[in-house]
Amino acid sequence: MLLVLFDVDKTLFMTSDPLMGQATTDAIETVWGLKLPADAIRGVDHPGQTAMRITRELLRSAGLGDDEIDPDLGRWCTEASRRYLELLAGTDTSHWAAADGAADAISQIERRALLTGNPEPVARARMERIGLAELFPSGQGAFGCEAESRDELIAIARRKAGDWPAERTVAVGDTENDVAGARAAGIHVIGFGLGLDGADAVIDRMSELPPTLERLSASL
Repeated sequence: MLLVLFDVDKTLFMTSDPLMGQATTDAIETVWGLKLPADAIRGVDHPGQTAMRITRELLRSAGLGDDEIDPDLGRWCTEASRRYLELLAGTDTSHWAAADGAADAISQIERRALLTGNPEPVARARMERIGLAELFPSGQGAFGCEAESRDELIAIARRKAGDWPAERTVAVGDTENDVAGARAAGIHVIGFGLGLDGADAVIDRMSELPPTLERLSASL
């Protein structure tokens, strides 16, 4: 049996969501007193990065050192998550969408969890809004305020799954950072979307995932 770890943004959750960018900069102002543009996140190479890593890079670019960042990064996580949920409560998300066929594909996988750079409250709120929340049990997976690098998140997710063996663990993601993080952690990876080098396999539809996992499992 495989443990399958799903990225969220542009893998399961396909809609552009500016709320986290605003929550990020609002929380930076609350915690460090720095006023950054709401779209400041666009200046950071953020696809596939964790929330804490993105925030660190924003603060470094504003002139702060790690000694000023580290003591309050946990507080930032709490404040950013709170602010995101506050913004979300007043937002029409009826246009938000999951990847086509995601629910059916996920339901065919026995051991599954989220692996995302989002803080957990953000990731689970997004899953709730697109109808996938019940497919991912609490207490499993790893999130972007638990570690700064994706390979560290993978280790956390494996521990939560009872020290699941790396050779039986697969990440599914859409960015080069997803692939690189999986390789650094010593697990398998399936790329979602064409043009991802270094993955064990690449799919462009979620309906392709279950048979791809079957083939991978049979080869191990």
